[in-house]
Amino acid sequence: MMEPLFNIDFKKIPSSSGKEAAERKKNFELFLKGGLPGKKDENWKFSDLNFIINRNFKNITNNDNYKFDEKIELVNDFDHNKIVIINGSLKSYDLQSEENGKVKIENLKSLDRSYNRLKNNLDYLNKALSIGGFNLEVQKNYKCKKPIIIYNYFTENLNNKIINNSNKINISQNSELTLIDYNIGKNSKFIKNTYEEINIDKGAVLKNIILQKSKSNGYFYKNISGTQNYNSSYQNFILSSGPKFNKIELDINLEKEKSSCYILSGLNLSKEEHQEIKTQINHLAPNCKSFQKIKNVLDSDSIGVYQGKIFVKDIAQKTDAYQLSKALILNDQAEFNAKPELEIYADDVKCSHGSTSGSIDAEAIHYLMTRGIAFREAKKLLIKGFLNEIFDNIPEEKIRIFLEKSMAEQIDEIR
Repeated sequence: MMEPLFNIDFKKIPSSSGKEAAERKKNFELFLKGGLPGKKDENWKFSDLNFIINRNFKNITNNDNYKFDEKIELVNDFDHNKIVIINGSLKSYDLQSEENGKVKIENLKSLDRSYNRLKNNLDYLNKALSIGGFNLEVQKNYKCKKPIIIYNYFTENLNNKIINNSNKINISQNSELTLIDYNIGKNSKFIKNTYEEINIDKGAVLKNIILQKSKSNGYFYKNISGTQNYNSSYQNFILSSGPKFNKIELDINLEKEKSSCYILSGLNLSKEEHQEIKTQINHLAPNCKSFQKIKNVLDSDSIGVYQGKIFVKDIAQKTDAYQLSKALILNDQAEFNAKPELEIYADDVKCSHGSTSGSIDAEAIHYLMTRGIAFREAKKLLIKGFLNEIFDNIPEEKIRIFLEKSMAEQIDEIR
């Protein structure tokens, strides 16, 4: 079943040696042997990728021939550095706001990545076919003056294509970076499979924002594997409403004391959209903190999924871990699935988790309407109030206003 679905031409994949080419083919054979993950896999029980891909694709190829002669519309709301990624490959970058040599970026090939935590067969597929990606490093004791926006641009001729890439991000000791993944898609129906390795060193801070500019027919999977050192901070804001399918997995190791991890998400899903966020936060040292808040607004026949696990090792005393998912369901056909988990081996911890879902507050709608606000606008106001709480955790005012505006544009599409 798998071989007719994937029509891969390895001649189109540049390899530095015959050994690399053989390694790629070996990984592809391992992928074909196991196939796409489906509902028999506990991690994919709510997002049966095998069924979804077979239903929507018939002949998936890796042809990377494309013409790029368009001008990307840049964000003008605040000053920033720029990295341009075209169909998964590093195209250009502009880091002029930073001191020379303090921020480094270069191309990354699939087989360059160092981590070996196999999550599923999509890792084999990525190792076999990846032809793009980047290696980003912020040097020791350097706090970036401006955020970096990664313009992930997808061209028009990607129907039935698959894009695989791998990224490495290294935030060195006592350095800081705000990184915004800004996805810009056309109307093509394609698959993107990304693996990202993040290392946040002692005293370093990484703020990562994932944002979709507009609706997309793309099917996205991204696995983020991260390690955190002493007194480091990782903040991830997931605002990726828009793709037909999107699953983001985060596997974060808090390896040294006083490290902290914050994952916040606000998604507004509509017709035929399916998104899953899956997290595993591993508390492996004492006095670490994690905070997760996931919010979904679900309209039409959309599907939202959150699977979150907090693992606390026996030596990780004084752990403070919080996890909450909430869903606002606007249509009887919409679906929300939540699976919160705690696995705790230490006895001096503060851990909590929960999940709630419900429809919009009819009394609040009525109250707003008695104040002269039309039903549709009253509904939008309540949705904005539900989602905008996520932005309270973003201290940079211009970035926060830009994100609120982007979310408001998505909400305006609700009928």
